[in-house]
Amino acid sequence: MENTPLVAVVMGSRSDAELVRPAMEVLTKLGINYSLSMISAHRTPEKARQFGRNARSQKVEVIIAAAGGAAHLPGVLASWTTIPVIGVPLATSELNGVDALYSIAQMPAGIPVACMAIGTAGVKNAAYLAAEILGIKHDNIRIAYEKYRSDLQGDNK
Repeated sequence: MENTPLVAVVMGSRSDAELVRPAMEVLTKLGINYSLSMISAHRTPEKARQFGRNARSQKVEVIIAAAGGAAHLPGVLASWTTIPVIGVPLATSELNGVDALYSIAQMPAGIPVACMAIGTAGVKNAAYLAAEILGIKHDNIRIAYEKYRSDLQGDNK
């Protein structure tokens, strides 16, 4: 069970890998196992459906879905699962991520997606929010995250 990924990091395209890397660094730093997948809501919709439907049986507890442009990936995954989905808009289009932000933030009632900020802060905050969610159940993650937050306070003294 220890090597089971609790977080599934999903990106919409291979070109998103560098933009998503800070989330994986945060998850690693906090000792959170994760998996990484590339799924396009538009180019591979059946793969997105299967991923969402099977996430719980794979023991995934939080999904971080990052996408740019139309950014339907977080919403599509959320439509196929009741596991928390954290959407991260990426600045990969001429609109610098504003289109992705709107796509993720404007989900219909009943299919929630937590929406982070555009860019690196949003990518990192997705991982920190995942840690907060997981910390409800997993004491080791809660303790690691609380230590991180305590260290932040030390920087401001």
